[in-house]
Amino acid sequence: MSQHHCNEEELENSGFNYTLSIIRGKYKILILYWLNENQPVMRFNELKRRINSISYKTLSNTLKEMEQDKLIFRKEYPQIPPKVEYGLLERGKSLVPVLDLMCQWGNQHKNDNVI
Repeated sequence: MSQHHCNEEELENSGFNYTLSIIRGKYKILILYWLNENQPVMRFNELKRRINSISYKTLSNTLKEMEQDKLIFRKEYPQIPPKVEYGLLERGKSLVPVLDLMCQWGNQHKNDNVI
């Protein structure tokens, strides 16, 4: 058997479960992806254009959650019209290798014809 980093009896309180709670949701991984690809910052409407299927309200709420989780920063400029930029914090950048591994796994297995 391979060695696991999470004890089955303690899975609920494990690092695995914590990581899932941070990236859980339909759009968080996509937001991390686009912020990483467009460093150092992206504006709200740029993110909305990249993730066309997300509503303005959902994007706003998801960005607030990610800011609270210290994955991203939000910088607001006091001007009219309002200008707000988002970027990855070091904590968010540290998830990029995890996303890369997920992408590699998907590329290797997407044609496996599993039913």
